[in-house]
Amino acid sequence: MKYEFAPDIQEKAEEISRIFFPYIKIENLKCFRSYGSSSRRTIARCHSLSKILQKAVNVKAFYALEFLSERFDKLSSDEQIKVIIHELMHIPKSFGGGFKHHDFVCSKNINKYFKEYKKKKSENQI
Repeated sequence: MKYEFAPDIQEKAEEISRIFFPYIKIENLKCFRSYGSSSRRTIARCHSLSKILQKAVNVKAFYALEFLSERFDKLSSDEQIKVIIHELMHIPKSFGGGFKHHDFVCSKNINKYFKEYKKKKSENQI
């Protein structure tokens, strides 16, 4: 696997976070493209520094969003936005290193955020 920082995705993730997820500490969130995954159906992943590692190295929570280039880059821009929203939705309000599960991070909720995002874009609010 190869990883590289993805400034284009980072910019979108920061924009979406400011609108819908203001509790996300942008300085502790980084987006990466990965290359060479053998995963079959995965488009993106959300990683965090666990509580025990936070304590061990005396740092605050940190999240890394990984976007598998082979799949993510082939998506339309709208579908890419939905994937970014999906991954950001996994980050809980506590921003403590945990995750929200797929009972909340589901198509219904993702589409709700996406529609609001498109509305704000069309009204030039972002």
